[in-house]
Amino acid sequence: MSSFSGVTFQIRVMDYDVGLPWYEVLLNRKPDFIPHEDFAEWELVPGAWLQVTKGETAAEAGPLRIGVENIEEERERLIRELEFEIQEVQTREGVPAAWCTFEDPFGNRIGLYQELE
Repeated sequence: MSSFSGVTFQIRVMDYDVGLPWYEVLLNRKPDFIPHEDFAEWELVPGAWLQVTKGETAAEAGPLRIGVENIEEERERLIRELEFEIQEVQTREGVPAAWCTFEDPFGNRIGLYQELE
C-alpha cells in the first residue's frame, strides 16, 4: 500500500504577470494559495495541486491534462476567453476518453480530457 498523500505539478512561466491571469482564466478561478512572490497554487482536486511559478519553461514537458465534465463546452470557453486556438477534440476507438491539447503563452503543453461512458 502506498503512503502517498498528494501530488503537485509545477509549471514555469517566463512572465509571471502574463502567466498568472492566463492560468486564472484556464482554471476559471483565482489561486487557492499564493505563498510568496511569483508563485501561485490551485488545488485541482483534493490532494492534487498545480503550481505556477516564474522561471524557464521546461522543454518537452507535458502535457498536463485536466479532467473536465464537458470537453466541448470547456474548449469553447477557453477559445473565447483566452482568444487562441485549441486542437479539435480527439478520440480513438477502444479508448474511453476524449482529449485536446494546446500550449500556454510560454510553450507549456496543457490539455483537457473527458472520461467517456
